[in-house]
Amino acid sequence: MKRIAVFVVLALAPSALAASPPESNWQAVDEVLGSTGKDLPGGVHRFGWPRSDLHVTIGNVAVEPAVALGSWAGFVQTAPGGPAMTMGDLVLLDAELDPVIGELSSGGFEILAIHNHLAGENPRVLYVHFHGHGDATSLAKTLKAALAKTRTPSPGKSPGAPTAEQTQTFEKLQAALGRKGTMAGAVLQVGVPRPEPIRDAGMEVPASLGMSTSLNFQAVGAQVATSGDFVLVADEVNPVLRELRAHGIAPTALHSHMLRESPRLFFMHFWAVGSPEAIGAGLKAALGKTAVK
Repeated sequence: MKRIAVFVVLALAPSALAASPPESNWQAVDEVLGSTGKDLPGGVHRFGWPRSDLHVTIGNVAVEPAVALGSWAGFVQTAPGGPAMTMGDLVLLDAELDPVIGELSSGGFEILAIHNHLAGENPRVLYVHFHGHGDATSLAKTLKAALAKTRTPSPGKSPGAPTAEQTQTFEKLQAALGRKGTMAGAVLQVGVPRPEPIRDAGMEVPASLGMSTSLNFQAVGAQVATSGDFVLVADEVNPVLRELRAHGIAPTALHSHMLRESPRLFFMHFWAVGSPEAIGAGLKAALGKTAVK
């Protein structure tokens, strides 16, 4: 009888778990921020606020928001039923910088970095990286107050899909890169995580909280424009920089995004316009100088 009882419990356990998925803990945060966040691997609940109000150009290229102008924040529980942590960065004009920092600081957020990601863009844009820890709803209210100091629009309808010609361009790019991405409207995005765990103040930071190398692409006629950042340890910085420059891809910034991470990380941003084959091959060569999954 004992063996039968054990068998029944084990047989029922998988179906019982499947029938009772955990409920989302983020409803209150969604309500404060006025949109539904996206659940990502690692327990991350992520929000995006593309700066579609900005019309940023580099040379004759109008930069798509999903390529380099996306404010975002990710939330994660630090323990079941415990406080939350949020990280992300906000894309700002010069006049928005001080008011936003004031709101974040008064709400108990740490400012992790203030810097550029692009070079030669018009108008100039800055990026404020932040970290908050505590009650999730309170964190969301602070972020909402900071966003209110900007002209960041509320998330709108999903952007349109790529044309057939753009799809062919991205297929050539992915073949040269040797990796597949996902579409954000008409922008191709490729994420490449590092293999080692990354910790901040003893907590493992999921790759979906900005810890993956990010490669973004928009079609410019038959060419592609690319921006993003490589996530690097110290010994990888200059090999990647040299490889990018050898392939006509310009490094545009090198800096930190965090304060207490382990291992110590450096983020190298870049920009280039070229054929999908050349851009894909150049980024593949640079990835070959890093530790990636």
